[in-house]
Amino acid sequence: MTQPATILVTGSSGQVGFELKRALALHGRLICPDRSQFDLSQPATLAAALDAWQPDIIINPAAYTAVDRAEDEPALAQAINAEAAAVLARWAAANDALLLHYSTDYVFDGNKDSAWREDDATGPQSVYGLSKWLGEEAIRAAGCRHFILRTSWVAGVYGQNFLKTMLRLAASRDSLSVVADQFGAPTPASLLADVAANLVARCQSDAGQPYGTYHVAAQGRTNWHEYASFVITLARDAGWPLALTDAPRAIASREYPQKAARPANSTLDCSKLMQTFGLSLPLWQDAVRQLFQTIDNARKP
Repeated sequence: MTQPATILVTGSSGQVGFELKRALALHGRLICPDRSQFDLSQPATLAAALDAWQPDIIINPAAYTAVDRAEDEPALAQAINAEAAAVLARWAAANDALLLHYSTDYVFDGNKDSAWREDDATGPQSVYGLSKWLGEEAIRAAGCRHFILRTSWVAGVYGQNFLKTMLRLAASRDSLSVVADQFGAPTPASLLADVAANLVARCQSDAGQPYGTYHVAAQGRTNWHEYASFVITLARDAGWPLALTDAPRAIASREYPQKAARPANSTLDCSKLMQTFGLSLPLWQDAVRQLFQTIDNARKP
């Protein structure tokens, strides 16, 4: 009988990591270390742990994602997002392990009008974006079997995110202003975990997979203001006690200055993933509605 695969999941207490534990439960023996056992901010310590665990598959959703703080902590962002990714990739290459790594829309400069394709030129405009791009490049250079899944605007039941922030603010403020000139699509953490589980299952049944870089996001295009308005409408319709009296006010990015540059267009073209693997991805409205319903059900007695 074939032994079940040993699957290492980094960042298992994060939004995507939390969902990966659910999605991968039937695909192998999971190792989900906490930071004290596997600290990506200390890349030099990682190989010894990998040698001890001998994972067949490494799933890496862990990242330094504090976009603005990264401008003041570039070395830490690079250690976690680039140097640690390089260690994982080199170990995977040396031990014939599969590496599935999550990346971001921030590797692009955001100045394209249409959706970004995997083969478009990158041009990160922030420390965070640069660190994630360097991580991608290190994985590709290592020569291991890998999937790099770029995504955008992640939101989940577990952890903090834009959706939960809008619900909290709408419950405590009578007015709200939200940027309306940055475009993309909110993507559920559960979707990212389910896609990873699908790819893992394919690799377990057939080693000859088309590895490489893919975009994964909910379908369609919106902006932060429209997204916030949609979520607040769902909450109001569900009977949430909201302090917000009017619809959120739409503002330009210049009215909400932030230390790190945000891509004006984060929309990702996911046709390569869907066509290669025969997958369908939900419209962002359906994905957000389902996520909200899960959050709403959890708050009911």
